[in-house]
Amino acid sequence: MSDADATIPLQEISIVPISEVHHPDWQALYRHYGEFYQSPITNEALAATWAWLLDPHHPQEGLIAIADSGAAVGLAHFRAFPKPMLGRDAGFLDDLFVDPGRRGLGVGRALIAAIADLGRARGWPLVRWITASDNATARRLYDGVAKGTSWVTYDLKL
Repeated sequence: MSDADATIPLQEISIVPISEVHHPDWQALYRHYGEFYQSPITNEALAATWAWLLDPHHPQEGLIAIADSGAAVGLAHFRAFPKPMLGRDAGFLDDLFVDPGRRGLGVGRALIAAIADLGRARGWPLVRWITASDNATARRLYDGVAKGTSWVTYDLKL
């Protein structure tokens, strides 16, 4: 990545559905995402997630942010999830990652906006996501585009 690429303005970013041509760039970005959370992603998990993203019958979907230079600079994985109390589906943003050299340029905001647009078109009442409580950079973005909730998340390991 050149220094010029690192300072691209938002209007030079395209948000597109992930497709086969994005595999190498997606894989590199997703590995960086796992490293950021100190949870390396195995080759098996990479292969499974990639297969889900390309399977039109699987609920997992993905978007990728592409700079005019052609470089992939961010990714988002999302899916519908049922909201029984509403009797309808909503959206869940599973993963959002922006290349560290592109942060602060609106890439993450553009990915969230694209998911929100898809959700509106699908009739979703909301898009939900979680993040680590100490992820201050992401939380600044999230606080600017959504309202935090008072819910506490639990994992029951099986």
